[in-house]
Amino acid sequence: MNGMNSRLLDTPAGRLYLVSDGVGLCDARAARADDRETGAADAVLDWAAEELSAYFAGQLRQFSVPLSLRGTDFERSVWEALRQIPFGEIRSYGQIAERIGNEKASRAVGGACSRNPVLIIVPCHRVVAASGALTGFAAGMEMKRRLLLHEGWTVCRDRIRK
Repeated sequence: MNGMNSRLLDTPAGRLYLVSDGVGLCDARAARADDRETGAADAVLDWAAEELSAYFAGQLRQFSVPLSLRGTDFERSVWEALRQIPFGEIRSYGQIAERIGNEKASRAVGGACSRNPVLIIVPCHRVVAASGALTGFAAGMEMKRRLLLHEGWTVCRDRIRK
């Protein structure tokens, strides 16, 4: 990670590993056992940690930390659509596909969600099946449940409801 800085952050949803390129946050994922903090002081990491702490304290509903996302044009369009889902609301994969102008791309939307490099801040946890069933989450279903519970949802038998 040349020129990159990283930080571990403990949250109520689990430990996160944050990576900054100095311009924006490029990675926020569930930490692995071998993840280590690297680099010097980093304003982007400070900003991200502050906003995530405020989010989990119930004081922040929309993130403003700058992002440095790398992906295909399609993935970036999906991730931008995800950022438009308000706190406490959910969307289906089909609804996201419609939002980006490709209503037949719900499976591809699922793939883009699974490659989302910045969990929580790009809220792929707010995307569920059209039936309301919880579906895969790169950081694991337990973290997805915790995030949805934090945003006011009840999860029962892997289905979501208000």
